Amino acid sequence: MNRISSLAIYKDFNLKAYNTFGMDVKASDFAKIDSEKQIPELLREINGRNEKVLFLGGGSNVLFAGNYEGLVVHIATKGIEIVDQDDEFVYVSGMAGENWNDFVQYCVLHNFGGLENLSLIPGNVGSAPIQNIGAYGVEIKDTFYMLDAVSLKSGEFREFSNAECRFGYRNSIFKSELKGQYLILSVTFRLEKKPTINTTYGAINEQLAMMKKPADIRSVAEAVINIRTSKLPDPKEIGNAGSFFKNPVISMEKFLSLKEKYPDIPSYPSVEGVKLAAGWMIEKCGWKGYREGDAGVHKNQALVLVNYGNASGKEIVSLASRIILSVNDKFGIHLEPEVNIV
Repeated sequence: MNRISSLAIYKDFNLKAYNTFGMDVKASDFAKIDSEKQIPELLREINGRNEKVLFLGGGSNVLFAGNYEGLVVHIATKGIEIVDQDDEFVYVSGMAGENWNDFVQYCVLHNFGGLENLSLIPGNVGSAPIQNIGAYGVEIKDTFYMLDAVSLKSGEFREFSNAECRFGYRNSIFKSELKGQYLILSVTFRLEKKPTINTTYGAINEQLAMMKKPADIRSVAEAVINIRTSKLPDPKEIGNAGSFFKNPVISMEKFLSLKEKYPDIPSYPSVEGVKLAAGWMIEKCGWKGYREGDAGVHKNQALVLVNYGNASGKEIVSLASRIILSVNDKFGIHLEPEVNIV
């Protein structure tokens, strides 16, 4: 270990506990940031070396295909703060290292509405805007107000508004033009003091009926947690990164053509066209519950690829590639991974 003031750099650091797929891989260098006071030292370290840098939050949206030859920086800054409010809205800020679900449940507990449909999504607050996480009819962009970030090259601190983030479906400016250029430090959301309940996804209404509870944000959060728990494997028990593929968005013309051949194909309206259910297509191709060695497709949700114990990243990547080819052959749809493969 090399220590530079308060920033410790660890050599050949095992990352198994830092990625929800449970890949037993190493980083050639590893650092942990739990205070913004460490940022200047981190930037000097990054700019003083000629190698790749990977920022890791909860490790829930990454698949290591092998050892990482470069510096991995684990963001572990904590803190939740109400930064402003008016008659209608409250502005709640979370540090980048805060667990996402913990942040959501804090807001639900205080009856701040807007994030309850995003309960139990794995990951941290800082990584949520990067891919505009979403579930059950809600996306980050719907309540996002602004974020604080620092330029890795210049060290300049700046704010990004909702419009400046250029949010799209599982996308933002931090996955395109500014990829790898900024470190997100905190995120602020504008939430409703008098919450509007969003139960546009039928599964939530069905779960609320089973729970026999009124539709408020606490019961919606509980319903979403129940649904996700029943469908998705716990990474602590089976290695996974949640939904492995994006739900594809296609033109209305292409959708109507598919609808003729597959009348029961699930679809959802989208600004860009029609969104299809990738999990449904993967299941129709016969992959649901498939297992080869320790790499597989989850038995309850075909959108989730899993590591049953000792699968390698390359084995998961190979499985994903075969699924992509299979879906393309059957439906003429190209699936894209939602997980970041490194």
